[in-house]
Amino acid sequence: MADNDHKDEARGQQVEQPSRRKFLVQAGYAVGGVIVGGAIGSLIRSGNGKKETAPEASPAPGETAAKSYSRAPMFFTQEQLGIVSAATERIFPEDDTGPGALALGVPFFIDHQLAGEWGFNSREYMSPPFYAGEKVQGYQGRLKRREMFEIGLREMDNYSRTKFSKGFAELEAAQQDEVLKAFEADEVKLTTISASGFFKALRSSTLEGAYSDPLYGGNADMNGWRMKSYPGNQMSYTDVIDKEFAVIAPSSLQDHLSAH
Repeated sequence: MADNDHKDEARGQQVEQPSRRKFLVQAGYAVGGVIVGGAIGSLIRSGNGKKETAPEASPAPGETAAKSYSRAPMFFTQEQLGIVSAATERIFPEDDTGPGALALGVPFFIDHQLAGEWGFNSREYMSPPFYAGEKVQGYQGRLKRREMFEIGLREMDNYSRTKFSKGFAELEAAQQDEVLKAFEADEVKLTTISASGFFKALRSSTLEGAYSDPLYGGNADMNGWRMKSYPGNQMSYTDVIDKEFAVIAPSSLQDHLSAH
């Protein structure tokens, strides 16, 4: 199930000019609500923890490393988070290439996205009538993504208990792969959603969590980018544009927010 091919102020002397970071923070407070204030807004306000900031020096002997408070569910229950953690690790497992979904924080990325606008389909047309779309069109229906994930995770666990007498998170890796393949091939018949449609959504969000900017909760320490030698969100390439080849350390959007 591994996918190795898929393994971003000035201050005046008398008047302080508004910085980009202050603008984002204030925008988070101003918009607020369940969508922005509850998910992305809180990530911006809190600094998103140690794993999403620029590399820091290791703590001195006897000191405790700073905790990452963004590593907490905003939408999933603990049981749902356990299922997602197990499933995403099988889709994007740790190997010789680099860390897997768990180490990259993918489960929390998905959780935070479902807690925000993406989970509510807030920018999409969601009114009837509903028709079955073509494969190239993707999902066409009334259910929001967060509802699809709730149903999909529950059905995945039910199927695991029926077939192996254990919940999905308790299965052996080979058994988890078997369950995921059954969903991918639409061998599991569900009444409310398509099993393959849920698998595609889970796989896509897993890859997004592995390679998105760490500001959003995944790609911890930019290790997903490092596996692909991707430079991330660079502010400028003027210092290397004339060079034949240059290795650039990856940079996150939060690095730039912290610099202003």
